[in-house]
Amino acid sequence: MDKFTHFNEEGRAKMVEVGNKLNTNREAVARGSIYMMPETLTKIIDQNISKGDVLSVSQVAGIMAAKKTSDLIPMCHNITLTGADIHFNIDKENSKIDIKATVRTTGKTGVEIEALSAVSVAALTIYDMCKAVDRGMKITEVRLVKKTGGKSGDYINEES
Repeated sequence: MDKFTHFNEEGRAKMVEVGNKLNTNREAVARGSIYMMPETLTKIIDQNISKGDVLSVSQVAGIMAAKKTSDLIPMCHNITLTGADIHFNIDKENSKIDIKATVRTTGKTGVEIEALSAVSVAALTIYDMCKAVDRGMKITEVRLVKKTGGKSGDYINEES
């Protein structure tokens, strides 16, 4: 049985020591979606949202979230990122935007939480910028789809 690593001998939270781990190239890819009314999606595509270019702002917000993850998640290590990118796929048929974040580092611990944070904040930014026209938007399916590097090896979510 795996031991919980984020608890000390007294059963209280701790940040895991990674000082003895090797630096390796690490990458994580996360995905998520935000569903909305077709009219909202059209306004985003046509850049007709009063707050500005939704996808450009959301892209920057997602990258910023990856960089600031350790400020949000208590036991997350502060990691120097070597790259972060956000891509959007507009799906008119299902009235949604799919979000993909890829985050990279060379270090002692992975970037899965950074990639998941990037997707989440990108989706939240879309919601924030469009809520005046569509409060019923739904953020769904935020998940890790791939992770490479480190002692635990590679992970690929076959369902993604």
